[in-house]
Amino acid sequence: MSGCKILKEFMVVLFLCLQKYGSHAVHSAKPNIVLIMADDLGIGDIGCYGNDTIRTPNIDRLAKEGVKLTHHISAAPLCTPSRAAFMTGRYPLRSGMDCCDGYRVLFWVASSGGLPPNETTFAKILQQQGYTTGIIGKWHLGVNCESAADHCHHPLNHGFDYFYGAPFTLHNDCLLNMPSEIYVALQNKLRFYTQMIVLALLTLVIGRLTTLLPISWKLITGFALCGFLFFISWYSCYGFIRHWNCLIMRNYEITEQPMNVQRTTSLMMTEARSFIKRNQEGPFLLFVSLLHVHTPLVTTERFLGKSKHQLYGDNVEEMDWMVGGVLDALREGGLENNTLTYFTSDHGGHLEGRDGNAQLGGWNGVYKGGKSMAGWEGGIRVPGIFRWPGVLPTDTVIDAPTSLMDIYPTVVHLAGGKLPQDRVIDGRDLMPLLKGEVSHSGHEFLFHYCGVHLHAVRWHQVERDTVWKAHYTTPNFYPEGAGGCYGTILCLCSGEQVTHHHPPLLFDLSRDPSEDYPLSPTTEVQFEEILESIDLAVREHRRTLTPVPNQLYGYQNIWKPWLQPCCGTFPACWCDTEVDHLNNN
Repeated sequence: MSGCKILKEFMVVLFLCLQKYGSHAVHSAKPNIVLIMADDLGIGDIGCYGNDTIRTPNIDRLAKEGVKLTHHISAAPLCTPSRAAFMTGRYPLRSGMDCCDGYRVLFWVASSGGLPPNETTFAKILQQQGYTTGIIGKWHLGVNCESAADHCHHPLNHGFDYFYGAPFTLHNDCLLNMPSEIYVALQNKLRFYTQMIVLALLTLVIGRLTTLLPISWKLITGFALCGFLFFISWYSCYGFIRHWNCLIMRNYEITEQPMNVQRTTSLMMTEARSFIKRNQEGPFLLFVSLLHVHTPLVTTERFLGKSKHQLYGDNVEEMDWMVGGVLDALREGGLENNTLTYFTSDHGGHLEGRDGNAQLGGWNGVYKGGKSMAGWEGGIRVPGIFRWPGVLPTDTVIDAPTSLMDIYPTVVHLAGGKLPQDRVIDGRDLMPLLKGEVSHSGHEFLFHYCGVHLHAVRWHQVERDTVWKAHYTTPNFYPEGAGGCYGTILCLCSGEQVTHHHPPLLFDLSRDPSEDYPLSPTTEVQFEEILESIDLAVREHRRTLTPVPNQLYGYQNIWKPWLQPCCGTFPACWCDTEVDHLNNN
């Protein structure tokens, strides 16, 4: 019996050792990485961040099974610059991906601006580390530079092995018969002015012909140009923006032009699940860049009218269902324990998005402001949820300031790669913070730009465990006291649309996250010292900035016919090969 007992105890110890070794072997291998980013989602729209009227069970489950960040910050309050910072781990100014009022995002698929080819994305580094990399959904970081086939800004030129989705973004023109207010106004003005010019030129030409006077080549050129503009303004009535900007690509091939928005959700879901299934032997990186919840809030019949918040709530609940589909694919493939899953939004909800009395934009909880506002928390405070069973703790909340730029060094280190040494990387590796090994993210200061203008600075004063925020510039809300810029649809960064503060507005975000009570020398004894520390950090930060070509300004951000991705006969670009692809798969 004694020998049997010793043998039994030996087997138990051996089993435990093997179990420990096996667990270590699983988690020491390169993990799969799934990054999910919503578009324009308000942090207050999710259950685990305090919403009790919109159902988000899948995102809430992700938070319950992992780590939730409450002080997660976007590097910019609009799509293009925020996503550029996310992909590169750098403030968008460093890559020329932020600009001035009117040029803060890419306007056309056929513009020459975009994420420069010399930028090194995390996808490119993971690709070099043996990862299969894919992006499903929105890109909005450019396509071509000099010709319609060079694809210099395309995802496949930035480290992704597979791309399926929209090279631009979802916008109102993509939904037939639902143009935006801004577009309607622009369309009407363009049509009116070009018609007047053409009529004036016709009158002049007819007058010259009747008097048999010579007609100069300059006059003919001007007439041809105005005729072309007139054609564009006329064709806009029939949706040229929809045909040129609203398209779906698989790698370099256009599969839908214009996109069929009613089936985009199901196709994106199918593609994401298929990518996971194809690459379940790993390691893989999948970036699911959702089109939800950007207007026009295209929602399938299954979710229409099911929420308590009209079309926007329906769209949020459908987005949560899509997140659940990705999580289900990981579970079905037995991949949960070796996959780091992350969920976020590119910036805050769009307060000014309305259709009559219906709210088409999100809710940013207790935080002031929203999309386009770089200073106020509502424009840049976003969800941040991480899950990795067996590695990260569960049901954990972290309040330390973090940034979307932190994803870059975090996934690069997990993949065994090295950060580029020839440029400034502004992100910080989050794994020590997420695992509870440290209590500080490594960010002492975060700088909040509105275009090229520095609007605010955040300082995490660790010794006092306090987060200060100084506002140098704030947008002027219209109407006054409304909380948003309803006159311009999006808040602007400079000129008469903003107010400059001397001294800066100072808030203690630790006690006043809503930024309702600005401090003064009488309410904060260290008021001057705090502002001096922040000003010093600004000066040091600016010394790290170097001039680069701007990708969003002027010529870089206008429509160029020779760069237009087009299947079919230009200008009536049209094709649909999705049915054939689905039948073949």
